Amino acid sequence: MTEPPIPGTAASSRTSGAPAGEEDLLAADGDNGEQATAEVDPDAGTLGESRAHRPLHLHPGYVLAVIGGGVFGALARYGLSTVLPAPGGWPLPTLVINLAGALLLGALLEALVRRGPDTGARRIIRLLAGTGFMGAFTTYSTLALETNTLLDAGRVTDGLLYLAATLIGGAGATVAGIWLAAGQHARATTRATTRQEPGR
Repeated sequence: MTEPPIPGTAASSRTSGAPAGEEDLLAADGDNGEQATAEVDPDAGTLGESRAHRPLHLHPGYVLAVIGGGVFGALARYGLSTVLPAPGGWPLPTLVINLAGALLLGALLEALVRRGPDTGARRIIRLLAGTGFMGAFTTYSTLALETNTLLDAGRVTDGLLYLAATLIGGAGATVAGIWLAAGQHARATTRATTRQEPGR
């Protein structure tokens, strides 16, 4: 007497009428295809190429990108702070540096996110230019120190004005950077679409 097939086994899954061997081959091909898809590394060929059992924040390629960007960002901040004047001891250089950094960081991140997911070269650019360079170029520790220095000197109005200009101006500069990058992306998309249209 033949026992009925157990659900979930190969015998119970053959309902298409195809020969057993053929169905087994199809199943094997499907498994291989899923495995190959799962093993695709979007960061292959970059500094961020995946390494087993290592979290992203400890990946040597990413760490080097942040360090390298940070070195140049700190040098750029130092150079700019020595060129810009500080009228009456008012910390204009730090204000200009922080506002410029906010503008550039907003533009950079908006441009990157509009070009695709945060993988491969885009991730390296974000860490190198965004986290590394802009993180070292802007300086909120100096902002706090200079604000405290102004307040200790009895220049309360100057200190509050400096703090407000940095915080409000920084938010506005970030929005402006996002707006500029979005506009540039829209114009580039329009030009690319126009070239592809026939008869033009």
